[in-house]
Formats: sequence, structure tokens, C-alpha cells
Amino acid sequence: MKKLHIFVLKSFVGPLVLTFFIVIFVLLLQFLWKYIDDLVGKGLEIPVISELMLYTSASLVPMALPLAVLLASLMTFGNLGENYELIALKAAGISLQRIMMPLIILMVFISMGAFLFSNHVIPYSNLKMRTLLYDVQQQKPELSIKEGVFYHGIDNYSIKISKKDHKSNLLKGIMIYDHTDRRGNVSVTVADSGYMKVTEDKQYLLVTLYNGYNYVEMGDQKRRRNSEKTFPARRDKFETQTIYIELTGFGLSRTDESLFKSNYQMMNLDQLKHTKDSLDENLEKVQYRFSRTIRTTNYFKRESRRALKDTADTIPPQEAINVDSLYHNLKPQDKKRVLSQALTFARSAESYIESQKITYRSKMQRLKRFEVEWHRKFTLSFACLIFFFIGAPLGAIIRKGGLGMPVVISVAFFVVYYIISLMGEKLVRETFEPALKGMWLSSYILLPLGVFLTYKATSDSVILNMDTYVNFFKKAFAFGKKGVARHRQRYR
Repeated sequence: MKKLHIFVLKSFVGPLVLTFFIVIFVLLLQFLWKYIDDLVGKGLEIPVISELMLYTSASLVPMALPLAVLLASLMTFGNLGENYELIALKAAGISLQRIMMPLIILMVFISMGAFLFSNHVIPYSNLKMRTLLYDVQQQKPELSIKEGVFYHGIDNYSIKISKKDHKSNLLKGIMIYDHTDRRGNVSVTVADSGYMKVTEDKQYLLVTLYNGYNYVEMGDQKRRRNSEKTFPARRDKFETQTIYIELTGFGLSRTDESLFKSNYQMMNLDQLKHTKDSLDENLEKVQYRFSRTIRTTNYFKRESRRALKDTADTIPPQEAINVDSLYHNLKPQDKKRVLSQALTFARSAESYIESQKITYRSKMQRLKRFEVEWHRKFTLSFACLIFFFIGAPLGAIIRKGGLGMPVVISVAFFVVYYIISLMGEKLVRETFEPALKGMWLSSYILLPLGVFLTYKATSDSVILNMDTYVNFFKKAFAFGKKGVARHRQRYR
């Protein structure tokens, strides 16, 4: 039995390692495709790129590991079934659960390691990756300027371009606001086209402009005593103009990581719990202040004592607390004033409730983000177990190894799992469902499927054997042909 366990472990570990690195490589390609504009042309050194890829790979483990487990278990038991090794083992009296036992123990350790990795390594790698990616994005501002959007990444300047030609690097519709004088938007340069590039020493941004104007407000002046202020302006036309903009700190300087530590993706369980408790306490304070304000300020209003006394003198004592009597005993002009004030108070209360509703919802959504991340630490490790109990019996049923059928089935199951997970997470973020229900929604759905497949594989079910369905349709087709032949022979 020991040799059997070693054989099963060897058959599983190889595909697991192989598929894990394949999935990581595919996800890295997706990351590079997403941030290709921020990485190309920055003159990054190999150590910087390697560091970014290393931290990014670590942050992709939550997606890669469950998929690798599913694919490896499918391949392992598919190969065993295709080579009739499972049949031989079952003929020797060894059950499928006994064959899976060493892998179940291994998956328990992998799940524990995945939890520790998710709690300690992923927050650190996310922090390093986000910080380094931010530094890379800010290294060369001429590549970070987007079309139709003001770029404020350079101190004391706001730059906007209408169109960018990526082949010739020609910029069209350039507008540059110069705020170096600290007087607001008093100096602006507009040009039809131009180029931007960083000097070799990376100290200046060289801007070459063509066919434009410089507009400068000279400041308010008084020509004579008791005269109105004047605001003279100067306009200069140019065909070619070169501007040097100092780039202080635009080399690849490393940003202080404390700027990103408050993000929920950069925290472990203890930090998430501490932050969640603080947000809960803050939310309770918001609810208490809202309740107190709405009761003391909006729902109940106090008139002056004199007005109350004058009104009460005209009402019989037994009807002093009757609102209708209070209103009907008022003078016509007072009735009009009371209705106007009541309408104003109602509108004020409605406006206050709407503003507090927006505030409360934003704080609640921020709280839900931390709850989602807290539960995500556990769903990763549990997903590895679920995918193993789906992949192993499924491979034993379909009896197809290699990278063909297992890849198709694995991707299909993973897409379903990922879609359900995103739906549950969105429900939690939008405060429609509690975090315990939304974040574990995919587990609630796929765990019974794993139990069902394990039962079917144990009982040697042919539910997913393609030959079964092929033979069924062949028999049905043959039966149909025989029936047609008998029908023709009867009426001849």
C-alpha cells in the first residue's frame, strides 16, 4: 500500500507543479497586456522588471492555485482511468477513497499553506507590487498623459492633449497651464501640435510646440486714484516654442509604502479585524448622530415661548395638546406662515435624510470591502479542497488524461466558480447580502457537486462517459431503422 501511495503522489505532484506555473504564466501575460502602456518605453532595468513580475506572480496565486489543483486532479485520475490502472486497483479490492487518501492528506496541507500564504504573503506582495507599479507609472510623464484628460502629475503644471499619434509620438491640441506663480490659471499655452520627451539626465521634460499662442494675465492694476481696477493681458503668437519643465523626483524613486498600507488588500486577518471594528464603531456613531439630529432638529421644532403663550391663551385647556385645535385657532396669516414653515422643515428633513443616506451607504460599502477581504483569506484554501473533490472523481469518470479534455473541463468549471464568486462578492459590496453568505456562495454551490461526483465515481457511474451516450444514440438509431423497415414490409 505504501508503494501505491507513493505512486499516486508522484502522479499528482508533477501535473500540479506544471499546471500551476502554466496558469501563473498565462495570468502574467494578462497583467502585462493590461499595463503594457505603463511599462513600455520607461527604460526599466531588468532587476526592477523582475521584482515587479515576482510580486505580481505572488498576488496571482489565489487565482492560479485552485485552477491548478482542478486541472492536476483531472489529469492524474484521467490518466489512471485511461490506462486501466484504476480498474486494476479496484479489481484488487482497493476503493477509490483509499486511492485518494494520500492526495486528500496532501490537499489538507496545501490548503493550510494556501491560508498562511493568503494571510501573510499576499498582503505583502500586493503592497510591494502596487507601490512599484505606481512608481513605474509616474516615471515618464509624457507617456502617462491620456487623450482628452488633464494630467496633474507634474508639480505646478496641468497638461491636456486632444490626440496622440502612437507611431510618430506627435501630440495634437496641446494645452498647458502654468501654475508656478501660484496665482491660479493666469498663464496658458495653446498649440496645434508638438512633441514631449524627457532629457537624457531625466531632469527636465522638453516640450516642443508648433503654431500656438501664449496667454498671460498681468495682474490687477490701478491707473489713477479712485479708478476701477484693470486686468491687462498679453498674447504672444509663435510658430515654434520650446519649454523646459523641471521633473523633480521623476526618476524611479520608491514611494513610501505607508501611503498604500490602509488599503484592504494590503492587510492580514488581524489588521482587517481591527479596521473592521473601527469602522463598525464609526458606523454606530453615525447612526446615533443621525437619530439624535432627526429627532431633536427635524421631527420636533420649538417656537419661541412668547408665540406659544399667545397661541395657548386662545385655546381651551382641555384641547391644549390637540394639534388640529392649535391650528384652527390660529389667525389666517399665522396658518399660512405655519404651513410654509412646515413645508420648509419637511424639505430640510428630506434633504438631510438623503445626504445622510449617501454618507451611510459609502461607509457601509467601505466596511463591506474589509469583510470581503477577510472572508477571501479562507475561501482560497477551501476552494483548493472543493476543486480537488470535483477534479479527482471527474477524472476517474471520464477516463481521459493529457491536456485536452481536462483543460476544457477545468476551464469550464473555473469560469463557473469565478462568475459565481464575483456575483456573491458584488452582492456583499452593494450591501444586499451579508459577507458570510455572499463570499461563500460559490462554495455552497460547488461543494454538493463535489460530493455527488465522488459518490458517482465510487459507484463506477458512467454518467460522464462519452461512449455510453454514443452507444445509446447508436442503439436508438438502429432501433428506428428496424422499425421503419418493419413498417415498410407490413404495407408491401
